[in-house]
Amino acid sequence: MKPHGRRRTLVSGTSILVLAAVTFACQGFLDSPAHGVLDDDAMANRVGVEGALVAAYRTLDCSSSTAASWGCAASNWGWASLASGDAYRGAEGVDYSPFTDVELYRWESENVEYALDTKWRQVYEGVARANATLRVLAKAREKPGEIGDADAAGIRGEALFLRAHYHFEAYRMWGNIPYYREHDTDFRKTNVGVDVIGALLSDLDSAIALLPATPRNGDKGRATSWAARAYKGRVQVYAGDWAGALTTLREVRANGPFALETSFDHVWTGFAQYQSGPETILAYQASVNDGEPNGWNSNWGERLNFPHAGSPFGCCGYHQPSQNLVNFFSVDAGGLPLALSDPNWNALDTNLAAGSPTPVDPRLDWTVGRDGVPYKDWGLHDSSWIRDRIYAGPYSPKKNIHERLSGSQSTVGWQPATTNDVNIHMFRYADMLLLLAEAEVEGGVLENARTIVNDIRARAGRVAQGCGSTDSLLLAMYPVCAGDPRMAVPLVHSSTLDSLTTPWAAYRIGVYPAPWTDQAYARRAVQYERRLELAMEGQRLFDLRRWGSADTVLNNYIAVEKNRRLYLTVAAPFTARHYLYPIPEIEIEMSRVGGQDRLVQNPGW
Repeated sequence: MKPHGRRRTLVSGTSILVLAAVTFACQGFLDSPAHGVLDDDAMANRVGVEGALVAAYRTLDCSSSTAASWGCAASNWGWASLASGDAYRGAEGVDYSPFTDVELYRWESENVEYALDTKWRQVYEGVARANATLRVLAKAREKPGEIGDADAAGIRGEALFLRAHYHFEAYRMWGNIPYYREHDTDFRKTNVGVDVIGALLSDLDSAIALLPATPRNGDKGRATSWAARAYKGRVQVYAGDWAGALTTLREVRANGPFALETSFDHVWTGFAQYQSGPETILAYQASVNDGEPNGWNSNWGERLNFPHAGSPFGCCGYHQPSQNLVNFFSVDAGGLPLALSDPNWNALDTNLAAGSPTPVDPRLDWTVGRDGVPYKDWGLHDSSWIRDRIYAGPYSPKKNIHERLSGSQSTVGWQPATTNDVNIHMFRYADMLLLLAEAEVEGGVLENARTIVNDIRARAGRVAQGCGSTDSLLLAMYPVCAGDPRMAVPLVHSSTLDSLTTPWAAYRIGVYPAPWTDQAYARRAVQYERRLELAMEGQRLFDLRRWGSADTVLNNYIAVEKNRRLYLTVAAPFTARHYLYPIPEIEIEMSRVGGQDRLVQNPGW
């Protein structure tokens, strides 16, 4: 169903009428219907119900080009990557954004308040659209023959899954949140004493019971019962319910349809044949060249995060990988993370450019753009691609970038080269497996955890960045690339170590030998693997918080990194209050009834 270019089934420009019918903002606006739009009764038919559900999926990412949009990116790059040590805000010092203060842990600033409210409104807009779907579905079911039992169950299950997801996003940000259901009439609900975990699990259990095992109507991207089970296990891990997580996630691993992609370059990609593959549990599926004239169905939330003017993309240089992250990909002689064995793993202060003898995990060059290293199939990354390397370092983000030959780039709107339809993974199978590995460690079954981590490392060792193209600049530097434009090249495999030496890097990755007998070591190994596998994917801060190590890790990070990036000298210390983001004051004010705020601010803010 792609009549206009690369249109995705669940996100398309044709849904605009339905989007208008169900779009409304949370809190103060929910209790008064918008003017000039359809009400629930008018939408109570198959077309209306299905359109309302599409609208609920659409809110997974930003929906317009307004400046507010950057706070609602599906990847959470601003909230969980910049604030975690994975990345700097990037760009240049005079190019201010709210994420400057996010990175500096000055979350009480007015600019952060504005961006936080963007995120709050996005997640509760998603909740509102999911609940609207449930209401119009109930009304449509009153009409005999309008929607059959199987479709009704699937639609209800998808809406409940999405309602749980949006609330979970809010929970990871703020912890103490209100929970909204379809029949709520008073939308100034309290966030005090709410059993959020219980509500999430209830919605997900209902979704599991209602959803089919395969996507309804064959539409990839729709929630299934297996996606809901995997998500349930994710919630159980966040709740510290290790026994429950083991039961849930072991079942998904043993019997579910998910699998690791055959190679790491197929995970984040613009090539259509690899999108929505076996690793996808939940992804924002953007759409480009679909008839919408401004490109708003593309990855708006990511469009700042491309190399700048000297690159093929032209803008904007945000979300630059940190030196700390790049150093973390260094490995020892056995291809294991150097950070596990060498306290000086983070000593390198200079640009890790092409030709460095430092052996690295091959995932580095699928995650980070480095000088002199092929940048997917776009040619060589070089210094002209960086807006201000003294300010924000020499590296560029890479996962969200489409390949030149993929056909994934938009042709319309502002700066179309920075918009694409690369799937933005919000939850993928490798993430789930590593959550299961955590549960195995906490449950004392260390060998199960080692097997999982080794599976992920074995996949990471299959291919490394190849030449990618045969353009003249690349060939001038690397004549060996003549006649070999492969973007991904296989590593040399042995039973315990995969390796490959190219003119730009010495790639090496090994698996952990048996047995794991030390729980503390196993815990560190799993946590380190999460950083390597999920780097720059908007998971890191949430991981550090739930592990209880955010204050130690991030204060140590700032202590070193402020000598590399001088603007970090004014960063505030990470303290207990930073374990939750402050609730936007405007939302607290709008919750007021009779002079009493029903929303209560998080501690310390």
